[in-house]
Amino acid sequence: MGAYAGRASAAVAQESVGSVCTAFDAARQATITPDSALAMLKAGNERFAKGTSIHCDLRIQVAATATAQAPFAAVVGCIDSRVPPELVFDQQIGDIFAARIAGNFVNTDIIGSLEFATKLAGAKLIVVLGHTECGAVKGAVDDAKMGNLTATLANIRPAVLKITGIEGEQSSKNKALVQAVADQNAQDAAGMLLDRSEVLRELVAEGKLKVVSAMHDVGTGKITWFA
Repeated sequence: MGAYAGRASAAVAQESVGSVCTAFDAARQATITPDSALAMLKAGNERFAKGTSIHCDLRIQVAATATAQAPFAAVVGCIDSRVPPELVFDQQIGDIFAARIAGNFVNTDIIGSLEFATKLAGAKLIVVLGHTECGAVKGAVDDAKMGNLTATLANIRPAVLKITGIEGEQSSKNKALVQAVADQNAQDAAGMLLDRSEVLRELVAEGKLKVVSAMHDVGTGKITWFA
């Protein structure tokens, strides 16, 4: 299991209100690099966690993106109601693609969606975003069985099986175990994107795309990034 790369530092460039509220078009998207896209998301999360999110006129955003979109990043996240990607990264309408599924794992449908988001629509960054206190991860740890959820949780079980050496009860009551699995699952999903997609691998090799994973703390609002 990889280590945290650390929280976004105070050195992350802060964007102006005008910059944040200006909708992305193809010309602006073309100026963004994978690294600058990551810096923008880090800066946005710093604002969110500090309670200084920028509030734009959504009517202007809607009008500006009515005929086309050019998001700079894509986020794979959980369906958890506490982790809406646009809010936790302080992004606006038209800024990011968001693919959400319980447990933030990836499958053929998610990968295909991300190939569209990057190769065809031009996004420069993919973030697999896990979160603390994840119900899907807890269910996978307990190997829960219930209807179609059983098949969903099966996608997280490989991460569960990789985690060893955590002391205490081997169930969802063990917070350290649950968090270790959540960390592993997010990193595994990011790796799987490249393992299973030639399209994404080529974009990364060409320097047009970066794929990273991260963890959102639902108690603080802060996001930590994996190495």
